[in-house]
Amino acid sequence: MLTWRPSASLAALRERSRCLGQIRAFFAARDVVEVQTPMLGARTVTDAEVESIAVHPYGFLQTSPEYYMKRLLAAGAASIYQLGPAFRHEESGRLHNSEFTLLEWYRLGFDDRQLMQEVAELVDDVLGRGSYTSLTYSELLGGVDALKLERDEIDLKFVAAIERLGQGRFFITDYPADQAALARLRPGHEDVAARFELVIDGVEIANGYWELQSAAEHRRRFQADRDRRAQLDRSDVLVDECFIQALEHGLPDCAGVALGVDRLLMLALGETSLDAVLAFRLDRI
Repeated sequence: MLTWRPSASLAALRERSRCLGQIRAFFAARDVVEVQTPMLGARTVTDAEVESIAVHPYGFLQTSPEYYMKRLLAAGAASIYQLGPAFRHEESGRLHNSEFTLLEWYRLGFDDRQLMQEVAELVDDVLGRGSYTSLTYSELLGGVDALKLERDEIDLKFVAAIERLGQGRFFITDYPADQAALARLRPGHEDVAARFELVIDGVEIANGYWELQSAAEHRRRFQADRDRRAQLDRSDVLVDECFIQALEHGLPDCAGVALGVDRLLMLALGETSLDAVLAFRLDRI
């Protein structure tokens, strides 16, 4: 049954507005520039685990501003952030909505460790100060060698391990190289990616990288994504050649992270579902 009423209370929406202002103030104090990139683009990500929403004949609603933001960095932009909507073709649920608010930022000259510290500072601003536990991917899985397992098997083990963490703030670091996404490999440890994830009270909040710079390696990984999409019988996604050209021009040394704002606000309000912080859920529009 359709309803015209908002999902969240008006008090919660006022708190959401306050928190968004707090986030913008956090970056203003650090001289990180806010940018706005297209929400609708001709190309999208190749990631086999992510389904984009196609808008014929224009292209795709963007799952992240990542490619556009890195093109800005390659063109000479300073450290930047974007705070706004992103989209994924997935079912709605307690922690998911096809349209969601994403905070993504890139810090020139940072590695993943430095960015983790800044992520913690931002989270402390919103949730209050807390302690953080850092676990490597291998430690999270109890010493399991992820490289010896099939991807589906390792995904199930990862989800179960996250659930076992319980309450608290946890950084998961040193992902296996085959889950590097767009992170560079750790210098001197080519089997480990300079990638991290933040989990708070069992909720995945942020995913960050010390960014890969090589255009050739990006292209190789994109093709591997396309091969996996074919194995999973998912639609093919063409490589974003404008993004590759930007990388060939030169991406500066930087680290970047994407953070789910709706989930963070949900935790700030002590809620357990995104219903509490979204003005209108997909099933109410």
